[in-house]
Order: sequence, then C-alpha cells, then structure tokens
Amino acid sequence: MKYTKMSAALALAAVLALSGASVAMAEENSSGISGVEDLPGKKIGVQLGTTGDIYASDYEGDEAGTVIERYNKGNDAVMALKQGKVDCVIIDSQPAAKFVEKNDDLMILEEDFAKEEYAIAISKDKPELTEAINGALAELKEEGILEQIIGNYIGDETKGTQPYESPEDVDRSNGKLIMATNAAFEPYEYYSGTTIVGIDAEMAQAICDKLGYELEIQDIEFDAIINAVQSGKADIGVAGMTVTEDRLKSIDFSDPYTEATQVIIVRK
Repeated sequence: MKYTKMSAALALAAVLALSGASVAMAEENSSGISGVEDLPGKKIGVQLGTTGDIYASDYEGDEAGTVIERYNKGNDAVMALKQGKVDCVIIDSQPAAKFVEKNDDLMILEEDFAKEEYAIAISKDKPELTEAINGALAELKEEGILEQIIGNYIGDETKGTQPYESPEDVDRSNGKLIMATNAAFEPYEYYSGTTIVGIDAEMAQAICDKLGYELEIQDIEFDAIINAVQSGKADIGVAGMTVTEDRLKSIDFSDPYTEATQVIIVRK
C-alpha cells in the first residue's frame, strides 16, 4: 500500500493535540470498521482528487469488492456517511475534527490511514517562482510567522488569538499572484462570510507580502486546481495538497509547509 502508519498512541495524541476533538475507540462503533485492515469490501467516501481519493484507489477493483464513492466536497462525503450511503470517509484529520465536532453521530477511528506533507503546487514552467516561494517559506519558518499562522487555527492555547496581519509598508509592485483553492477544507481554506480564510490563505498572503505581490484567491473544484496551475489560469495551487508521484508528472511543488494525517470517519 502507499500509506504509512503511526502507532495508535501517537495517532490519538496527534489528533487530540491538533484539534481537541474526541477520538473514539474502534469498539465503540458499529460500522464494522475497526481500522485500516477492515476497509476491503466496504463503501469508502472520499473527496474527488484528494490524497484520500488517491490512496483509497488502491482498494478499488479488489477481490473483496471495495467501492470508492467520490464527492466534489468533503462535506458531501460526510453527509453520505450520515445517510448510510457509505461505510466510512477518509479525509484529513483537521477537517475531520471539524466535521465530528459538528456531528455528534460521527467519530474518528483511533488508527490513522496515512501520513502526508502539504506543499504549494506551481507550474513546471515557473522554476523561478518555485525558488522564490521556497525562499519566502524558509523566512516565514525562521521568523516564526508560519507557526503563528498555523497556531491561529489549531491549538487550544493559540486558536483565534494571533491572526496574521500584513506589514503596512509592503511593496506590491510585482503585480498579482493568483491562488487556486477549494474553500471547503477548514481550517486550511474556508469561507468566513464572503471572505476565504484559513491557514493556506494566510500563508499565501504572507508569501505575497515577502515577494511583493497582491494576492487573489479563486475558489474552484479541488480536482481542477492542478489544471488551473498547468494552464496558467492560476499561479499557484494551495489547498492542503500532498506531493505525490502522479502529481509531480504534471506540476512542481514547493518545499512542504506542514504535516498532516489522513483519518477514517465512521458512524457511531
């Protein structure tokens, strides 16, 4: 398989530390899924084009008859789970924590599905932009700004207390940088009123502040982001996107900016 596993204890600690959400033990659910080993033969819901979709595809067409149901939005997959149309949903741990927080009939299994790193998608035709973004990311990490941005959306002590603010004297003479995203992936990108906010949005703004760009965020379907970057309709794709061998055939990626975990949501 393509995924790696953490120990049960580390997985529990990781999800709790990141989200504060409760993680249910396998024996407390009646889905018939206790962990990764129980996925064959089940109906698995995923968001189209995500890492969960890519990894779950390994089960598709197996002898057990596993079915992968793909949805345009993570919320659609979760609603299908609540309605009994799928047996589980595979999705990033932090959006999973938000879904479980809002739906007390759902829970996250203790065993995680995969470990991954998120990076910024950039066209292979723009190596100078990749280099510039990597330089900006390195500065943001060194200055503690990236940690501040992540902490503003994750963590009991810091959540909501340290939003990123652009410096007043930023030179934006380099023009506009268009970021393609899918704004249905809280806490990375989502709507607050009519504004797209989240870890990725603030990080992209901080990068633009470093590089002298005006940021424009476009909300599109997740599986259209890579094509938008390839075609030049967007300069970067930022949407909790994992570096995979298949994606590297089409686009380049920046250095990783955070780690994430794919988890399994089931009905209680």
